[in-house]
Amino acid sequence: QLQASGGGLVQAGGSLRLSCVASGRTFNRNAMSWFRQAPGKEREFVAAMRWSGGSAFYRDSVKGRFTISRDSAKNAVYLQMNSLKPEDTAVYYCAADGGGLIQSSIPIASRYEYWGQGTLVTVSS
Repeated sequence: QLQASGGGLVQAGGSLRLSCVASGRTFNRNAMSWFRQAPGKEREFVAAMRWSGGSAFYRDSVKGRFTISRDSAKNAVYLQMNSLKPEDTAVYYCAADGGGLIQSSIPIASRYEYWGQGTLVTVSS
């Protein structure tokens, strides 16, 4: 129900835009998030926003470089990644909760019910 795309190989300082298209249902009352998992590391929160709008949330290391947004008409969520660094290298996953996720739980992967298949981002130095 979530299809992520847009990953690839980019040099440090470059940009990529990830897309996550939802199908089969609407996520009007959900939190939509991006997580990432680097080799040998745990999955970590990257960015989130509520489908209904409002504030976005980011992990500290991507603030000012990444921007999450949505297009309701396309039922899609995006992650614009600028000034990429080698440490951003990971498989990126989009996720949606089951509805009603409280703010303090947004960064917690286990709180999410729906997951995309992941898209690999590799940043070379």
